[in-house]
Amino acid sequence: MHKSNSTINIYSQGRKTMAKGGFVLAILALVAVQSLAGDPSPVQDFCVADLKSEIFVNGLPCKNPELATPDDFFFAGLDKPSNTDNKVGFNVTLVNAARLPSLNTLGVSIARLDYAPYGLNPPHTHPRGTEVLTVIEGTLLAGFISSNPDNKLFLKTLHPGDVFIFPVGLIHFQFNAGDSPAVAIAGFSSQNPGLIVIADALFDSNPPIPDDVLEKALQVDKKIIEALKAQHKV
Repeated sequence: MHKSNSTINIYSQGRKTMAKGGFVLAILALVAVQSLAGDPSPVQDFCVADLKSEIFVNGLPCKNPELATPDDFFFAGLDKPSNTDNKVGFNVTLVNAARLPSLNTLGVSIARLDYAPYGLNPPHTHPRGTEVLTVIEGTLLAGFISSNPDNKLFLKTLHPGDVFIFPVGLIHFQFNAGDSPAVAIAGFSSQNPGLIVIADALFDSNPPIPDDVLEKALQVDKKIIEALKAQHKV
């Protein structure tokens, strides 16, 4: 049996429509994958950041790879403790793409964390990166809180050699539970994980969050809000 010309035309148009539909679905799938990704994946061996460039991109622009040197891939200083003589007894030495240009586009960074006796890395979050914490010296009480509605606290006492994970975006902290200094190394799943210290964001924002908002949110008196804001400006 032979198909009529009209039947053939309809069949051909149907195949073209299906092909176009498949192409659109493929594009949508690619967009969805990209939207779920973290830092952009590299498409070359390396992209050493050009820290002097005035071009603004998502990340940092690359310099000519022919101009890269071994020093672009090297950082010295994580063996040196940072100054913890402050109100919380804590300090951090962050090595991100701004300090080690070869990290640009590789999606990782590292930091040394120093704690004075009973020092605290206060509750904070990294909006763009998961943190892997390894204790080198001392004893740390580390924890993070899951999102609403559970707000579950995951708390663990860590000793040298112990590793603890802080999932991306979740509020977390570390407290030196000992009477001697503590040291930890943190790895991040982003070249620029970002940092939001909860208390600083609430009580030392620029411009300030209105007192009425904080009173309602925290269910405390205005005098307490004013005292907390004054404390963060010291």
